[in-house]
Amino acid sequence: MNKRGSIFVKRCVDILCSSLGLVILSPLFGIIAFAIRLTSWGPVIFHQKRCGLKKCEFTLYKFRSMVEGAQNKGLGYAVEKNDFRITKVGKFIRATSIDELPQLYNVLKGDMSLVGPRPTISSEVEKFSKEMQKRQDVRPGITGWAQVNGRNSLSWDDKLLLDVWYVENWNLWLDIKILFKTPLALFDKESIYGVDGVVKGKE
Repeated sequence: MNKRGSIFVKRCVDILCSSLGLVILSPLFGIIAFAIRLTSWGPVIFHQKRCGLKKCEFTLYKFRSMVEGAQNKGLGYAVEKNDFRITKVGKFIRATSIDELPQLYNVLKGDMSLVGPRPTISSEVEKFSKEMQKRQDVRPGITGWAQVNGRNSLSWDDKLLLDVWYVENWNLWLDIKILFKTPLALFDKESIYGVDGVVKGKE
């Protein structure tokens, strides 16, 4: 199959899987939404502008895991392991990556794919070298090559290099491999936060 055909198949799989996921997981979404609303003040969904395919901005959705207005407190957009801004429910949904599930809607819309480099904010993308900006040649993903090869235990530069490798070597079988490895990566609790216990807010 040529590359254009593979991209078409990838998009079809994204639409099918995100549609099914949103339907099947809707009861879980309801439970998480209720728990967030019950235990902390503020909206259930956190949204933020991120940079996607060809540098086009889109609104990314996540379950809110921190107190309302967290970006204006503490470390700002950075998050540390025992950050006081993370709610009780937030600790659980961040550890299990349940907070990322609303991005299935982003996948259905076409903003994202199931697999690809994690989307970051535009101000960070503008700092990338020309080589690193190859990340923007594909749709960002819910999971990706960097996520199954260390996640936040990797340095930011190492994650960028893995993302570029993914873009340059992409094929459908690589996506399948990443999807199968993702559940195992979720059990690696050491990779939730960075090597210094801090996530810099680029995930």
